[in-house]
Amino acid sequence: MNWGQLLFSFDGRIGRGVYWGFTVAVIVLFCILGGVMFMTTDFSNPQGGTGLGGILVAVAGLAIIWPALAIHAKRWHDVDKSAWWILIGLVPAVGALIALVFNGFMPGSPGPNRFGNPS
Repeated sequence: MNWGQLLFSFDGRIGRGVYWGFTVAVIVLFCILGGVMFMTTDFSNPQGGTGLGGILVAVAGLAIIWPALAIHAKRWHDVDKSAWWILIGLVPAVGALIALVFNGFMPGSPGPNRFGNPS
């Protein structure tokens, strides 16, 4: 699977390693951008805004939405569930925990399933 298919297509399956690699990369990116935002914010001026860092965080947040949905859809496919299971994350308190358990810790279904062969 090439980068375009991985980040922009909702078809196929990915394993836990790719899922965790993407997740850690996004966390590192936003930690760095958060540091930039902190360093460029003018705390002495209450109406000063967040500066360049805030703009970078907003742009990165918008840019990561589609790839994050594609990665999560493929991970749900790997455990033989529809990509609609992404919506479980909207359930307060337990939704994100259920998604983390299934996507981060459950092994994919062995062999081919209705979403294709394991990657």
